[in-house]
Amino acid sequence: MKKKRPVIFIIISLLSIILYISGCSDSEASNSLTEETKKEENKYEKLVKDKNKELDLQPLQLTSYSKEAGVTLKNPTYKEFAVNKKVMVEGAIQKFSEVKSDYVWIKVRANEEGPAGMEQEYYAPIKEGKFKQEISLFNGVGQYDVKVQVPSLDREDYYFETASFIVHNVNPHMERDVTYSPFGQEAEILLDLDLGYVTEEEIFSLRGDAGKLTDSNTIMIKLTKDSDSWTHVLPIVDGQFSFDVPLLYGKGVHELEVLVPDKEREKYYQPATKILINNESDRMMSPIDFSSTYLERGVTLSYPQFGGVESDGLFTIKGTIDPKAEFGPETTHLYVTTKKGEDEALDVIPVEDFSFNDSFYLRFGPGTYEVMLSVPEIKEEKSDKFRYFGFAKFEVDSISEDKRDLLPSRGVESDDPKIQELAGQLTNGLTTDREKAEAIYKYVASTISYDVEKYETKNYNWDDSALKTLELKKGICQDYAYLTIALLRASNIEARLIEGSAFGGFWPQKHAWVETKVDGNWLTMDPTWGAGYIKDNAFVAQYTTEYFDPNPVEFEKSHTRTGVSY
Repeated sequence: MKKKRPVIFIIISLLSIILYISGCSDSEASNSLTEETKKEENKYEKLVKDKNKELDLQPLQLTSYSKEAGVTLKNPTYKEFAVNKKVMVEGAIQKFSEVKSDYVWIKVRANEEGPAGMEQEYYAPIKEGKFKQEISLFNGVGQYDVKVQVPSLDREDYYFETASFIVHNVNPHMERDVTYSPFGQEAEILLDLDLGYVTEEEIFSLRGDAGKLTDSNTIMIKLTKDSDSWTHVLPIVDGQFSFDVPLLYGKGVHELEVLVPDKEREKYYQPATKILINNESDRMMSPIDFSSTYLERGVTLSYPQFGGVESDGLFTIKGTIDPKAEFGPETTHLYVTTKKGEDEALDVIPVEDFSFNDSFYLRFGPGTYEVMLSVPEIKEEKSDKFRYFGFAKFEVDSISEDKRDLLPSRGVESDDPKIQELAGQLTNGLTTDREKAEAIYKYVASTISYDVEKYETKNYNWDDSALKTLELKKGICQDYAYLTIALLRASNIEARLIEGSAFGGFWPQKHAWVETKVDGNWLTMDPTWGAGYIKDNAFVAQYTTEYFDPNPVEFEKSHTRTGVSY
């Protein structure tokens, strides 16, 4: 053991030396950084002194209104002078209890427009007659004109100039402050942002507090670039607001304004703050058009964030429903309407645990689609009609093939394993599409019973589907059609749901049946009428092949076709 002690001692000593050296290195690096910073600051302070030697430093003169209101300025003291990045405006108002506003309005204007804009405004609070505001000269090196305005003694929202001066900034560093209007300060708006000029790419994450606003309030944002602008209303949740703002108008500076509710006027907003966002992306995006329903029903759409997205034909939407919003707990699904030219499809997206994340097909081939997202009407009575209210509308560009009559669709789960397995069993050993179509027709018409009670009570539901029909073994005409179409599409045979009316008694009734493509031609089948008939309000099963590929002339005597439903 004695022989090992020197070795341990040597190792410990070496570690100590390494740690000591390492510590010295950190300290030296820190000291070096401090020295560099000091040198940098000293350089600009020297430039300030040199510039001020060039200038004729004349005392700052106040206007006649300053005497009337009893205004004095502690800073600045000169009419024209140089500074390093910032200037302090500080003063007092003797008649502060008489002025018609609680803020001093300070306007800053650069002589030349730069990346961070040309103008900036500050509203310095008047507290016990005093005001103090530090100002960042936002565009770096250059000349700035500053005007200090004090509120009127007898007129609301009116200000008088009390002083103006010229500032020369010697520091090239750009630093634009986040400033707040009186409306913003009274609402206690505070952005989670240090600077009022930032650089982003495509998306800017807006986050902030609204201390004096409640969950019943909203704020508005307005995005502007050149002549283009877009507005959107955001909810307040627990005193906070957030939104990922798409920088819609390509490369360059976007102005984002945050506005708060006007206390006097309903649905009217006042500016609270404004920031500039330099977008580095060339991408042009189209905005999402949100309706008032978006807020009323507590929807938050997290994807997409903007329109004009390119898709391979399967498009996903993601988001949440506020459980505290009107009908929040009752909102179990959303509707998606897709339009391309004259073609239109309706899909259903489930909502589970107040969130949705699901996809739908852009089934009509390549091109631009208008997509409308909607929430359902919540009502207690049963109905064969479903009403829904749009909350967001946007465009999507698809590069997919037109497979409208083969893809799964609302109520037609042709990709489900149960449907696939059954379709395989029904068509096993059959060689032609006509044989397969007839086998599927026979199965549905001879297996599914007509649900007279559902028809009479109009107990139709948003989740009626092929799978549901297969499980219950009963349904109405649309359910017969859903299952037939699902089995046909699962067999790689094109099929579509036909809407129209049929004479089942004295008056025509709404009805649905099926058309399927066999040997290049569309063939008609009505599995509902092929299943049997109703007598004394009860279904009588009586399978018939009469309504598989019926004579068109005879079929049209009882059926009137109005269109295709997707």
